[in-house]
Amino acid sequence: MLEGSIVALSTPFTDDGVNEKTLIELFELHNHSGTSAVLIFGTTGESPNIRENERKRMMELAKEHLKIPVIAGAGTNSTEKTIKLAKEAESFGMDYLLVITPYYNKPTQEGLYRHFKAVAEEVSTPIIIYNVPGRTGVNILPETVARLSEFNNIVGIKEASGNLLQMTEIISMTPSDFVLLSGDDMLTLPIISIGGKGVISVTANIAPKEVAELCKLALSGRYEEARKLHERLYYLSKAMFIETNPIPVKTALSMLGYDMGPLRPPLCPMREENREKLKKALRNFGFNV
Repeated sequence: MLEGSIVALSTPFTDDGVNEKTLIELFELHNHSGTSAVLIFGTTGESPNIRENERKRMMELAKEHLKIPVIAGAGTNSTEKTIKLAKEAESFGMDYLLVITPYYNKPTQEGLYRHFKAVAEEVSTPIIIYNVPGRTGVNILPETVARLSEFNNIVGIKEASGNLLQMTEIISMTPSDFVLLSGDDMLTLPIISIGGKGVISVTANIAPKEVAELCKLALSGRYEEARKLHERLYYLSKAMFIETNPIPVKTALSMLGYDMGPLRPPLCPMREENREKLKKALRNFGFNV
């Protein structure tokens, strides 16, 4: 069962490609920081702007250097394209696939069911549904998740709706081995308290040991200790969303000495006043920046 702190990895770029040296440094960081798995090609990794040849090379490097499971983002708003990406990721030996609900075209619940069903029938790699209505414009309902949980290789959901009532229903309506993961760093503790198993985390990019420890404490029922760490991480996590994710976290990694390179358009550098707020949050957490 996948649980704990799963980092949604920020992708380091050069002016004309992926910075492989820094990418490997980040892989090694998470190999030794208590991180349970690494997600590549998530929103935090600027997935819409990663080229086909870069995807293949990153998957090769991930399998070569990571000692923990690799999750590959493979979702689009086209079922045909999603299946193509899912098959490709499977051919590279990815351990899990993260498949987002189709965005912009706003399918019905039946359309969502058929989309995930079609993907699940074409690959054997375990699939994690990704629900983030704030970005996609569509919310997958607990009843639909319950139907999809009947497929052997649909094993969990990353829930970023912010709706704890909905998450409670998902947990109650799905098998005990179906995993619900927080998609919001600031809700990790309450989500674990209702039966979630961890987080796919932005903050783990810069505080991997602390996010892993928070999950460990909460999952073992040590809630008072977990609450104190949650409070400490809260303000750092909040700073990761001063501007659109992944702008702040990539900027933070650069401030911490990683050669992250540029953001790819249409993302752009942070406004100077927000850079100062981010720097203050990093210092308050204990970083020397």
